[in-house]
Amino acid sequence: MLQPGPRNLITDVDGILVGNADDHRVRSGTTVVLCEQPACAAVDVRGGAPGTRETDLLDPVCRVDAIDAIALSGGSAFGLSAADGVMKWLREHGRGIPVGPIAVPIVPTAILFDLLNGGDKDWAWPPYRELGHAATAAASKDFALGNAGAGLGAKAGNLKGGLGSASAVDVQSGLQVGALVAVNARGFTTMGDLPQFWAWALEQGSEFGGLPPPPRGLELRVSHRRGELTHDDVRPAEAAADDPRGNTTIAVVATNARLDKATCRRLAVMAQDGLARAIRPVHTPQDGDSVFALATGQLGQTMDPLMIAELGTLAADCLARAVARAIYHARTLGGFPSWQEMFGR
Repeated sequence: MLQPGPRNLITDVDGILVGNADDHRVRSGTTVVLCEQPACAAVDVRGGAPGTRETDLLDPVCRVDAIDAIALSGGSAFGLSAADGVMKWLREHGRGIPVGPIAVPIVPTAILFDLLNGGDKDWAWPPYRELGHAATAAASKDFALGNAGAGLGAKAGNLKGGLGSASAVDVQSGLQVGALVAVNARGFTTMGDLPQFWAWALEQGSEFGGLPPPPRGLELRVSHRRGELTHDDVRPAEAAADDPRGNTTIAVVATNARLDKATCRRLAVMAQDGLARAIRPVHTPQDGDSVFALATGQLGQTMDPLMIAELGTLAADCLARAVARAIYHARTLGGFPSWQEMFGR
């Protein structure tokens, strides 16, 4: 029987920890997915404007078979330095690939654009190296959603974006799947001017509000003007046109199944469909949408092609739910009104 895990977080997957660190003055932050033991990983990048580090080595034809952590960060290209802080923490704890007397941690990284959200970006040095170190040190089974970590300064269409997570476990087989996402999308996560999320049909319990079905046909006309929703003739794809650079949804899906790199890549590819189920439009030329897949291998069961297809579908559903949970838990910040402010009851 499939159901959300006890935390309904990606950390319901054995071997996965998550830590957040953020700076409210800067209105930005970093989230780290820490593997308790090196894990198999891959990535799928579909946005037209990605910002990444150490993703080429995740190609199945490349040598590195396992990684130590994944960093998701705000800060645009400046945020890629978060990996330096993660690597410092890992080296302090003896983690990494042995290269002679030196251990080299492997930390793939992806960033989102939050440079124009009103925070103080007049730094002497970008803060992300320190944020990466602090987030790794804080990694645990429990972590905050919404305005936290990489999601602190994010927006999503006409609403405040944020950090979201969800999980699904099979109590009979022991299979575990989870998703973590920082939503800073150009597209919209709700159905026109309605409060229902695009991921509404996938909700488990009341994890993002427990709203009833949409009361009418969907009206894809919504505008964001001084924090108010109106019925202007503006389509969702146009409503965020004030800042076409302020986009990107970056995510990690994880499982305790035993997979190789090629199968991890297929898992990441299938998981991208979760973004398409939860955000409209998605994978635009202005987005840097990237999804990592992790397999800790602690289940130990051999996965046949049918099981892998089911695993990918489950990962996509978890990711769609995580997107909605990110927006549901976010709070108003600066000029970005939250879902709770707009629709909360």
